[in-house]
Amino acid sequence: MSTADVIRIHKHGGPEEMRFEQVDLPAPGPGQVRLRQTAIGLNFIDVYTRTGLYPGPTPSVLGVEAAGVVEALGEGVTSPKTGDRVVYNGLGGSYASHRNAPADRLVKIPEGVSDEDAAAVFLKGLTVWMLTFEIRRLQPGETILVWAAAGGVGSILVPWANAQGARVIGVVSTPEKAALAKGYGCDEVILSSEDVAARTKELTGGKGVPVVYDSVGKVSAEASMKSLQPRGWFITYGNASGPADPIPPGRLNQGGSLIMTRPGLFHFTKERADLERGSAALWGAMRSGAVKADVRQRFALKDAADAHRALESRATTGATILKP
Repeated sequence: MSTADVIRIHKHGGPEEMRFEQVDLPAPGPGQVRLRQTAIGLNFIDVYTRTGLYPGPTPSVLGVEAAGVVEALGEGVTSPKTGDRVVYNGLGGSYASHRNAPADRLVKIPEGVSDEDAAAVFLKGLTVWMLTFEIRRLQPGETILVWAAAGGVGSILVPWANAQGARVIGVVSTPEKAALAKGYGCDEVILSSEDVAARTKELTGGKGVPVVYDSVGKVSAEASMKSLQPRGWFITYGNASGPADPIPPGRLNQGGSLIMTRPGLFHFTKERADLERGSAALWGAMRSGAVKADVRQRFALKDAADAHRALESRATTGATILKP
């Protein structure tokens, strides 16, 4: 029996509920490996879990994404091997210095990709793969609207969409983030304080866009739908401002037979073959230079509550990682 440092909540609530604790860690069981974690990804889903927006048991260790080194193998594990660098997402309990994890959910980090970069892009990059390849294949020459274009997913979505031949209109909250979004590859940037739908129509010759990628949720949903062409896709995949209000089917008809979906990445990577396919696409995009990790904030694991405060106040840009 060994120990691990973790960030755990005992009840749902604000960042003040996050506790830095030491817990016992048994030997890895059958099909598991022991990881010494080197970099932990910070994601909005961690906030949703902490607050109870995504219901779950307590006490629990937060987090769903990290990179690390395999230290020990449980019974029956032949891959990965001791010493391999691996990354994962979708496994609760990543806010930890060490952990046991199922071997079949781990992906080897390729040469040329650091642990920090892997932890910074794996969940967000696979989310972009889901959005632009799996839900609706992005077409060259299309103009798309991306909310939070300077955020964690936006920092990957914008350049990867560019690499696929798309023109990107970004929505951000501040002039400083507008400059950052331009650097990521946005052709035009709209401030969220503007009339987003009107500006989108203006920038598309009155047509609107065929698809909107909306991670903001409650305050952005109506503007997103008003920005779409007839038969356009409203892809709402986040709740940064809170969950979007219920939308009656008739509203989609009024907008021009719109298509709405609320995807979750883990439904698209449940099967090992899908996880490997998405990972291969992401590593390929990184090798080509289409996707780059942009780690702009680093917090010690013990200061994870401060990281949550920064994320919720929209004080972060690019990616944020926790260091055990």
